[in-house]
Amino acid sequence: MFESLSERLDSAFKQLKGEGRISEINVASTVKEIRRALVDADVNYKIAKDFTDRVREKALGEKVITAISPSQLMVKIVKDELAALMGGAEAELDTKSNPSIILIAGLQGSGKTTFSGKLANFLKTKKGKKPLLVAADIYRPAAIDQLKVLGEQIGVEVYNEPENKNAVQIAQNAIQHAKQNNYNVIIIDTAGRLAVDEVMMIEVANIKTAVKPNEILFVVDAMTGQDAVNTAKAFNERLDFSGVVLTKLDGDTRGGAALTIKYTVEKPIKFVSMGEKLDTLDVFYPERMAQRILGMGDITTLVERAQEQFNEEQAKKLEKKIRQNQFDFDDFREQLQQIKKMGNLKDLMGMIPGVGKAIKDLDISDDAFKGIEAMIGSMTPQERGNPDVIDGSRRKRIAKGAGKEIQDVNQFMKQFDQMRQMMKMMNKFGTGGKGLKALGR
Repeated sequence: MFESLSERLDSAFKQLKGEGRISEINVASTVKEIRRALVDADVNYKIAKDFTDRVREKALGEKVITAISPSQLMVKIVKDELAALMGGAEAELDTKSNPSIILIAGLQGSGKTTFSGKLANFLKTKKGKKPLLVAADIYRPAAIDQLKVLGEQIGVEVYNEPENKNAVQIAQNAIQHAKQNNYNVIIIDTAGRLAVDEVMMIEVANIKTAVKPNEILFVVDAMTGQDAVNTAKAFNERLDFSGVVLTKLDGDTRGGAALTIKYTVEKPIKFVSMGEKLDTLDVFYPERMAQRILGMGDITTLVERAQEQFNEEQAKKLEKKIRQNQFDFDDFREQLQQIKKMGNLKDLMGMIPGVGKAIKDLDISDDAFKGIEAMIGSMTPQERGNPDVIDGSRRKRIAKGAGKEIQDVNQFMKQFDQMRQMMKMMNKFGTGGKGLKALGR
């Protein structure tokens, strides 16, 4: 995600490394490189020029304090301007009404139906809502079937009328059904259409007029770059939508759509969607995205994802086991499973400041933990609960059961033991400050 842009910007900042102060000359060359990087990222030239003009103006107006180098100052200015370009602050979804109606529109193949399922799952699991999905695509039977499958997976009802060929009527009937059955959010998935398809554009406009939605979300494939921006502009002129959803963002190495869609249509990006899994939907935070583009990580999102998976009771139980030096393979496997639920492993590691650049060329599979889980699965309950009983013969059996070499088991056991020793040391230094006092003697 934004890989090529991140590299180009990093290269631009390096021009200021070693400089003692900001000057017209060194700022001019850096800004020129930033503008080139943006244009190569499929950002419209005029937008790129406006952006770099603001960066230059701010850079020359800043006084560099002793503790901050010119390159660090430039990174901060660019981060602030990138965040502002993408909308500045998070744009919340309006679900205050009961029921709240959310109309989903977008191009064919943009990931609109999948997003509808993800949004229903997000509102149900994270916002405590009772959503109803509405299949209002009367042209593609597979869209209705797809929505039904998604609804089953997340436990959300899908309203559809297979024989009805009037999308406006289906939407109106769905609202009545929702009111009668106490649904508080209605998500209407409309047919994918082309911006030039007048008949289809009239239909979605008619649905809007009939149901008066609280939100109209325009779903667009981020990988189409400036085409996505131009399409959003055409749709907005007809629908006056309230927000944008960028899908397939994980495949977008340039970032043109994410960077310029807000500037062009003056509507915020509300969600970003990555992958096919139904829990891979994130609220769009411009500040956090700017930090990630510049390789500054995104600790806030990482912590939030961790908090969603690790409840307080589990944390206390784990802390107690660590304090008593009883952390075992069952605990370790449980932690691995929780981490896997947090999302794509490489994406998670990229949220740690400085790590993103270091791992950009590494192929980190989501199956990275499979070998470790296989070894733990080959252990007996006694061995998992008491790692110290695992001797040489047991290691051979574990290796055979996991389809691994004995060296793999030995290396894993060594790493696990080092981790336990580290936990023991942290525990020692964390009890009443005694350990720290002893260390100071």
